[in-house]
Amino acid sequence: MSTAPAPDLVSRALDGDRVALARAISLVENEAPEAVAILDACFGRSGHAYRVGITGPPGAGKSTLVARLAQEYRGRGQTVAVVAVDPTSPFSGGALLGDRVRMGDLAGDPGIFIRSMATRGSLGGLAVHTAQVCDVLDAAGFQRILIETVGVGQSELEVAQTADSTAVVLVPESGDAVQAMKAGLMEIGDVFVINKADREGADRAAFAVNSALELRQRVSPWQPPVLLTVAARGDGVDELADRFEEHLEFLRDHGGLDRRRRQRLEQRLGDLVRARLWSDFEASLPEGAWREHVDALLARRATPHEAAARLTAGARGGGGA
Repeated sequence: MSTAPAPDLVSRALDGDRVALARAISLVENEAPEAVAILDACFGRSGHAYRVGITGPPGAGKSTLVARLAQEYRGRGQTVAVVAVDPTSPFSGGALLGDRVRMGDLAGDPGIFIRSMATRGSLGGLAVHTAQVCDVLDAAGFQRILIETVGVGQSELEVAQTADSTAVVLVPESGDAVQAMKAGLMEIGDVFVINKADREGADRAAFAVNSALELRQRVSPWQPPVLLTVAARGDGVDELADRFEEHLEFLRDHGGLDRRRRQRLEQRLGDLVRARLWSDFEASLPEGAWREHVDALLARRATPHEAAARLTAGARGGGGA
């Protein structure tokens, strides 16, 4: 059962009160008793923001690129929320978004809201509650939500499941494009970026990515562009924003936007149902039943399928031993 938040917390958060918004997000991220009520209150007002994922290997300059992209969108009159997934600890008030762009460059803009989230040991780069936090930011009226991953583990797949469009950021160094192909990044990217393109080998890297894209099996008429950027100087960021907007229009015109969002909701609904079923199942087991079945497996007195059948039958019937 959910606990209602303070009566005006959600309304203040959705009306632009940054302190209330940060508090609401913290309650969601920490799975506080009020979290479900907050999410339920926000859900009906969400579904309008364009969610852009930025992923790629560590050291590709994703954070600087995200900061520049946020500034570009602000220059176009759009409000922006940035969700930066931090592999170690949540944002504490210092520098964020890379070593070249100071937090102060963004923090003073009322049209930008930045939230850092810890991965909390997740196998992927995205925090568990990133999609829910995006819903809150969406409901708060932000038009563009930029989601940056740490670029490790399964973060690439996770960001593709969370975003409407995904950019894969690489650098010219030898082997980076090849590693991206091996890691499956070529399958999820809607836009590819060779950042730090002032370094030697940028054109070769772009050619390698384009060649790989031509060889992959086409599942969509969209041909991902390969762009060159120097995020530290802001070079190419305007074109990146243009390509994202083109992809958004493409998705709208071809039904891809609704399809991707439907897949997201199906995944979330499935996760919630599985979590509830598991919780109910655990609560229904007699004390010690789980351990007894594991002991039976260790002793080879039962097979895993037999144990599972007995446990689930027992849970339905009120006994599990």
